[in-house]
Amino acid sequence: MDVAAKSQFGADTWLRLSVSGLIIGGMYALIAIGYTLVYGILFMINFAHGEVMMIGTFGGYFVFEAFNAIQVSGADGNQLSFLNAYPVIAILLAFLAGMTIAALSGLFLEKFAYRPLRGAPRLVPLISAIGASIFLQNAGQLLFGPQRRQYINPVVLDRGIGWNLEVAGSTVVLTYTGIFSLILSAILMVGLYLLVQRTKLGRAMRAVAQDKKTAALMGINVDQIISRTFVISGALAGAAGVMWGIHNGLFNYYVGFLPGIKAFTAAVLGGIGNIPGAMLGGMFLGIVESVGPAVLGIDFQLKDVLAFTILILVLIFRPSGILGEALTEEKV
Repeated sequence: MDVAAKSQFGADTWLRLSVSGLIIGGMYALIAIGYTLVYGILFMINFAHGEVMMIGTFGGYFVFEAFNAIQVSGADGNQLSFLNAYPVIAILLAFLAGMTIAALSGLFLEKFAYRPLRGAPRLVPLISAIGASIFLQNAGQLLFGPQRRQYINPVVLDRGIGWNLEVAGSTVVLTYTGIFSLILSAILMVGLYLLVQRTKLGRAMRAVAQDKKTAALMGINVDQIISRTFVISGALAGAAGVMWGIHNGLFNYYVGFLPGIKAFTAAVLGGIGNIPGAMLGGMFLGIVESVGPAVLGIDFQLKDVLAFTILILVLIFRPSGILGEALTEEKV
């Protein structure tokens, strides 16, 4: 994209790019929170987290496929797939399946890839995480094949919602897919924040993050809290995976790798170990990816370069991240 083409962008285009960035940013934020939760508890980077997202993506896909194959009679007597006759039920069950299988995958990783290495030097679990990532990628290729698959969304998700977003005379047509992704991301992020700050489990997680030995002396089951942390982070990654499939359509066994690395970038940007920082970093990265190429007048395929340039710059000039100062007092 040259500068002349860039100057032809109208306000409608900029608004559309910004909304798209928020949608993608919400998904990055959900995955980034998983990195942050695990780091806050164990001070390790779970580099297999993107593959947990991949597992969730496949979970939602197979639910949609199954419901699309089931034929039922509509109100007018015509045959419809269950997917389109009862889209709300299908969507809820797809997310339930994706989040559940991803949560179980996170629990599996914690018990078999990380728990045996808990007392080892910090480099050892990092190597284990990289190995687990490669293992899950290849297991995904073996089980599901290398071919790309297409999410079959309920028809209602791809429709306009009947009203458009208007800002300063510019208009963007909103679809149910976009508005659904934004709302669900917000609900999950707020829910997770409230869980950590307001519930008994959240207080236990923060206690374990501060001092595992003292938490154990206070009667907290440290192993159980760590396992639950992996379950929660896996469930959030699974939700992001289903949203990714619904929003982007095409995917394969490699779907979680790049979003996982970008979500790690978002977590570092916001201050890894800090939940609000992960949310902020994810949203910021999504907007930069969407709007940045247009601002710089470069091809949109180079958006990945922008994301990893941000990671390098943050690590050089502000390795603690935007909200990293809070890590000394509260790690979760």
